Amino acid sequence: MKQFLMFALLPLGFSVYAQHRPEILAIENPPRPISIYVNPAQGLSFGAFYLGGSGGTVIVYPNGSRSTTGSIIQASLGFSFSPAIFEADAEPGTIITISNGPDVNLTGSNGGTLSLHIGNSDLGSSFIATAVSPSRTLIRIGGTLTVTNPLASPPGSYNGTFSVTFIQP
Repeated sequence: MKQFLMFALLPLGFSVYAQHRPEILAIENPPRPISIYVNPAQGLSFGAFYLGGSGGTVIVYPNGSRSTTGSIIQASLGFSFSPAIFEADAEPGTIITISNGPDVNLTGSNGGTLSLHIGNSDLGSSFIATAVSPSRTLIRIGGTLTVTNPLASPPGSYNGTFSVTFIQP
């Protein structure tokens, strides 16, 4: 159930502030654009589970926990589950807004599809970068996998891509 990640970076606008004193002219440099990195070791993964007859959802939360609804039964089987982790390199105090892309269909190795809805981040939809470079602000994003029935979603590995946009106003 390993998901591949795709993201878009959309830096928007710069601001210049000027302050004038009779003997001093000070100009503040515009903020540097943010850089977003996908943590390759931690993609959004739902782990292993069993599907009963009526379907349900598997939810991975930004804090790394997992729950299920409906007739889905959590299983271990050596497959881990985890939120996606992104890293933001930005000046401390930079406001960053997250915009999730649309729901996507994941395709299965044995046919079938599952629907993926990107969840919230552990920092909310807007946050202030706090890490001082070379450190980065970590953003954990979970998701919800909807499983309908065994015919539409047969056992197997499912994968796909989703988009997340990080906006610097």
